[in-house]
Amino acid sequence: MKKQDQRQLFERIIEQHKGILFKVARAYCPDDEDRQDLIQEMMIQIWQSIHKYNDQYKISTWLYRVSLNVAISFYRKSSTRAKKFTELNDQKAEALVNDKSEKEKHLIILEQFISELKEIDKALMLLYLEDKSHTEIAEIIGISVSNVGTKIGRIKGQLRTRFSQFKS
Repeated sequence: MKKQDQRQLFERIIEQHKGILFKVARAYCPDDEDRQDLIQEMMIQIWQSIHKYNDQYKISTWLYRVSLNVAISFYRKSSTRAKKFTELNDQKAEALVNDKSEKEKHLIILEQFISELKEIDKALMLLYLEDKSHTEIAEIIGISVSNVGTKIGRIKGQLRTRFSQFKS
């Protein structure tokens, strides 16, 4: 692929699918500065990997795979820095949602609970909430379709338990 074609493809991918980058970054970085750094890292990796893109796959599938791999790696590297940020406990989450509608409250709480999941589980739920099929999720994350279903079922159970404890 020529440099000019590669550049045009890169620009088109970023313009059309920037929402994917923002969603992934938001799921893995609570801090705005870290989120911006992560998006930049994702864009660098996309640029460096664009020549490897196989058009037999949907561009969004490839983009999720690259973005999630970068995010998980970034998350692991910055986990020591993350200690300076305290996880929201149930009381702090409750304080955040006091002025919101019931649906907004539940979304904020769900987002908080998802942020506390392990890296791979967080990626699974992000893709699940994006209405990706189990097959697409398996392709993106690199696990079997049956494993996707099993993991999602377990995570949903954990989240239900957390919600019931939060409401009590």
